[in-house]
Amino acid sequence: MERLEVAARLEAQLAAGKARDAAEAVGFQEAMTPPDATVTDCTYIQMSVVEEIAGVLTISSAAAGALVEQSRRVCSLPLAFEALPSGAMSWQHARIVADETEGLDGSGAAALVAHFFDPDAPHAAWGAAPGELVPSRFRAKVRSWRERHHPESIQKRHAKGATDRRMEYTPDTDGMAWLSLYLPGDTACAIWNRTTATARGLQGPNEPRTLTQLRPDIAASLLLGAGTATELSKVPAPRVDVLVTVPVFALLGATDEPAVLDGFGPIPASRARRLVADGADSFYRVLVDPRDGAPLEIGRKNYRLTETIKRWIRLRDAKCTFPGCTNNTPDNETDHLTAWDHGGTTGISNLAQLCPRHHRLKHHTRWTPGQATSKDPPGWTSPTGRHYEPEHPAPEPAHWPQWLMPAAGQFIDARCADARCIDAGPEDLPPWEPDDDSLIDPDDLSPDDPLWAELLATQLLETPLVPSG
Repeated sequence: MERLEVAARLEAQLAAGKARDAAEAVGFQEAMTPPDATVTDCTYIQMSVVEEIAGVLTISSAAAGALVEQSRRVCSLPLAFEALPSGAMSWQHARIVADETEGLDGSGAAALVAHFFDPDAPHAAWGAAPGELVPSRFRAKVRSWRERHHPESIQKRHAKGATDRRMEYTPDTDGMAWLSLYLPGDTACAIWNRTTATARGLQGPNEPRTLTQLRPDIAASLLLGAGTATELSKVPAPRVDVLVTVPVFALLGATDEPAVLDGFGPIPASRARRLVADGADSFYRVLVDPRDGAPLEIGRKNYRLTETIKRWIRLRDAKCTFPGCTNNTPDNETDHLTAWDHGGTTGISNLAQLCPRHHRLKHHTRWTPGQATSKDPPGWTSPTGRHYEPEHPAPEPAHWPQWLMPAAGQFIDARCADARCIDAGPEDLPPWEPDDDSLIDPDDLSPDDPLWAELLATQLLETPLVPSG
């Protein structure tokens, strides 16, 4: 394990040298280009050096061009580049920085890099460092921050993307082909979740197909309306619960900051408002506290209810909490961190989301989860003693409407002609839930408390969190 760790650091150092040299090669060529050179001449000069880099590295021209662009972008961001030769992150992580800063101006790119790589930056990212996250999880965190802080609103960018929606068909070898859809994120997420749930329902002792094989078969059957459709008719249409986290003011239409779709990421507030207002009973609305960006509890009055706790854990963890796992399917399992028969309680600080594979791994190996909190998933310790920090979702405070902005400890209601001051700050806002002493925290209940038996015997009626009226 130690040798592998050293090898990874050496690879990062080599990648840093290659990126620096590629950027310098193009920079030197540009410096030697006459100032009166035409645009065409400059284009061919750059093409020439890219082709030479391709020849030296024995890669395609397209790959060399991508390497040059990524290298120049990373080298222009010192904080990100310094993490490469130090071995703090891999070239894959550096490429993500390059990709996600594309389209941002200099100050926007610098702010993104500072958020993730400068611990002294205002509101710096917390939890696992960039190089400690698998690249796909790092990309998700970077993209989420970029969506919230992009100078152009997500609503405008989403509208542009929606006009480009399309279906693509690509023939492949062995008589196979690829078929892909470019759709709005909430539509694609709903299709994926429903297909997965239907596939789960078809699995059984007499079904030889794997989950991976069932998904395309179901999609083909539904699109063609033939073939295995009769088989699908044996399975009732599944209900797929999807959590939509919406900042309070965005739900009211006072701000346009993104909402977050469970299993996908940021979506425009307008899409979220439509999902939770049109009566779509698969989508559950979760409000975000504007004071600190933390999600408000789902159904506080029924906090002991099993399904309520499961939804809360899904909201907090967003995916399987095992290091590097990206499984965020709705059928992840809610597991006791400390086993029930060892005195563990059924409270959110002792529960975490695990995919079936890592749930089994936890119970059959010495991979050990740490403690969770109401806002943070657990970290993990490997059998060799290495600790992996939890992958925090890192919520941010919600945006306040322009007419209700904090100023010198007060909130100014600019809609009033006399600019009336509301003499209150965020800490003075009323509580979001009633302070009721009769409510019971499940962490305070012992495993043998008779309330648990009473709860398990109760028939529960689920109602979606959809605003009335």
